[in-house]
Amino acid sequence: MRTAASVETWLYPADRGLYCAAGDFYIDPHSAVDRAIVTHGHADHARPGHSHVLATPETCRIMQTRIGDNAAGEFQPERLGQAVKVGDATVTLVPAGHVMGSAQVVIEHAGQRAVVSGDYKRRTDPTCEAFEVVTCDVFVTEATFGLPVFRHERDDREIDRLLRSIQTVPDRTHLIGVYGLGKCQRLIKLLRLAGYDETIWLHGALKAMCELYDELGIELGHVRLVSEADDPKLSGKIVMCPPGALNDRWSRRMADPLVVLASGWMRVRGRARQRGVELPLIISDHADWGELIQTIEETQAEEVWVTHGREEALVRQLELMGRCGRALALVGREDETE
Repeated sequence: MRTAASVETWLYPADRGLYCAAGDFYIDPHSAVDRAIVTHGHADHARPGHSHVLATPETCRIMQTRIGDNAAGEFQPERLGQAVKVGDATVTLVPAGHVMGSAQVVIEHAGQRAVVSGDYKRRTDPTCEAFEVVTCDVFVTEATFGLPVFRHERDDREIDRLLRSIQTVPDRTHLIGVYGLGKCQRLIKLLRLAGYDETIWLHGALKAMCELYDELGIELGHVRLVSEADDPKLSGKIVMCPPGALNDRWSRRMADPLVVLASGWMRVRGRARQRGVELPLIISDHADWGELIQTIEETQAEEVWVTHGREEALVRQLELMGRCGRALALVGREDETE
């Protein structure tokens, strides 16, 4: 693998995010720019107001649904695996496995290849394409769960815990906090694969994205809004809502709601107690510590740049592995309830 020193001459942090000078574009910029490549539709990556956005067709649709008329001046949807010329750089989007439409950005210029991961996971997900490893000179990785303590459980084990809880306390409503894009739809599909075919009830804030997933071919089965229920108590039912609605007035009409939160952060018991979570499900849409290390090794990158998350721990681990690590400390990245 070639030295990565020359990559820094055309790919580097700038005032609005990670900038590729060879193509004159930003990747997931935190404020409006003329030309952006957006890895996926979560709010800390897909900002409004860009003049031109290149992204997968699914991410374009997600941005239009979430943001509306100010999503972008112009969209350039590009299929996964399709190489396109952007300025003097060649760009290819490849699957990141994070949420529907999520992509890594592969940039080739002057005989060098850099891969910007965006957010990613390595687990099988029935709602999106699996992560694809691309060898490179520089790998730009997230590190949301970049500490050795973070080891995500198997999805089927966590779903089984949820279903056993419903059987154990059938009179209580199981109120599950889920991120509206990705986690909600993934959890519904995991429940369906486990044989749960009853109606799943939704907070109104989750409706639009579930409808979009269904329109784009991800069938979620029978889902309805809580506001449409004949019995507002919904005893023994599964209700999904944004994490912020778990303990608000909206949930008080339900039958002694048992609070559930599906997130990689549920590995930390203090976080679960702080949120009043009775049933923490360790299900994340990000790579855990072991998967971060595995991915870095598989890319064969000489240099690894860490964009956000637990940067210091991962950079130190890279040193122990004999690799060059660098914390980019990009602004505008937030901890999601993932």
